[in-house]
Amino acid sequence: MNAVNHLSDQPRASVIALYRSFWFPTVETMRRWALAAVVVNAGITVTGAAVRVTGSGLGCPTWPRCTPDSFVPVRHDAHSAINMAIEFGNRLLTFLVLAVAAACVVAAVRLGRPDYGQRRPALVRLAALQPLGVLAQALWGGLVVRTLLNPVTVSVHFLLSIGMIAAAFTLFARSGEGDAPPQRLVHRDIRTLGFVLTAAVFVLLIAGVVVTGTGPHSGDKAASRFGFDIQSVAQLHTDIVWIVVGLTFALLFSLHVTDSPGRARRAALVLLGVELAQGVVGYVQYFLAVPAFLVGVHVLGSTLVWIATLRVVFLMRSRGPVATPVSGRSNRDELATNYAMRASNPA
Repeated sequence: MNAVNHLSDQPRASVIALYRSFWFPTVETMRRWALAAVVVNAGITVTGAAVRVTGSGLGCPTWPRCTPDSFVPVRHDAHSAINMAIEFGNRLLTFLVLAVAAACVVAAVRLGRPDYGQRRPALVRLAALQPLGVLAQALWGGLVVRTLLNPVTVSVHFLLSIGMIAAAFTLFARSGEGDAPPQRLVHRDIRTLGFVLTAAVFVLLIAGVVVTGTGPHSGDKAASRFGFDIQSVAQLHTDIVWIVVGLTFALLFSLHVTDSPGRARRAALVLLGVELAQGVVGYVQYFLAVPAFLVGVHVLGSTLVWIATLRVVFLMRSRGPVATPVSGRSNRDELATNYAMRASNPA
């Protein structure tokens, strides 16, 4: 009987722990929610690429409905069931992103509750960008469908996701540090080089969406394409890749010869490794005539390069430690803790 009760109490304890993670947040749970926002935004970016490479971009031919008469996929002569399922599934992921965004906002607001002794408005503002970004993405997604996957609207849709990833990662970094003015941990010129590298990576992402918008994977037969020469834009993209790799190597070398903090050096090394892996995927993709699967892998790689770049930049400065919470939490917090402990460890 005790074993049965223990199994039945486990889901309850998990729900309580999840609830406490944003309603009674700590610095650690705030960071976890911010990291979750990074993951879900990167995930929906990759699934969006899967929609395109499977030709499912107009699987749901209308917006906000999936078909003119239904919000969910129903039989439609112009679109296969699998294409409708892929596109509709990607739309459903928006609700997961929204749920994580809402949790980030609640956690950021609640982190300033009285027993913590101070409010952190910077975190609240950063967290608020998540639901606002979801709204912007949803509305822009409708424009993408209504313009029949015009490559300009599709490209902006991807870049909006890149912006949301940057906002989520900033929230992750800021929630683990204090609110003092930023102090450089490396030489000023190295910090500047990090900013230049970040700008170069963003330009690389723009060049990447131009290549994709010119290439064969449009998302649907009815979709238009950029009118550029694919060889020319692919070569431009490659040139920018080598610039980014060169800047990354220069940054890594500078960090090592100046005996900069180990975390920054390791982060730069990880970034270089991710870039080289992404380059291998890109060259294989090119020589194999751009297979759909590798396009999806390449999009995943681009999000990882972006995240790794942001990580390096944030590790080259500090805002001091997080302020220590005021001792003694609220009675409600203590009761919730005790209840969760009893649920997870029944007598």
